[in-house]
Amino acid sequence: MRDSSCIFCKIAGGEIPSATIYEDEKFRVILDLGPASKGHALILPKEHFANIYELDEETAAAAFVLAKKMAGKMTEALGCDGFNIVQNNGTVAGQTVFHFHIHLIPRYEGDGVALGWKPGELTEEQKEDILARLQ
Repeated sequence: MRDSSCIFCKIAGGEIPSATIYEDEKFRVILDLGPASKGHALILPKEHFANIYELDEETAAAAFVLAKKMAGKMTEALGCDGFNIVQNNGTVAGQTVFHFHIHLIPRYEGDGVALGWKPGELTEEQKEDILARLQ
């Protein structure tokens, strides 16, 4: 199912031109128009899912298998020094287009791309609370 108002549905479906680097029956992989680094690409399912919570397990598995395949191919082709595979869900997590997608971000020594966080501390109380909630 597609969402007629979703820009990523239109791109994935070929209605809007894109710099496509891979396509199959389920996905289109395009170069990001606002790249974090040289070669930054997006994996777009052709079916609409707002986020990972809506994604069925078969599509989720196929998306991450494709991410692995593309990371290897892009690393070889672009000669990057590392690679980030990023997937955001919800505004607070940085999602700006509400169509599930995976960022493929080649990394180069000294590229200045700022992905990360300052490590916090897991207290014993927090650990016990989290374990209790998730078991």
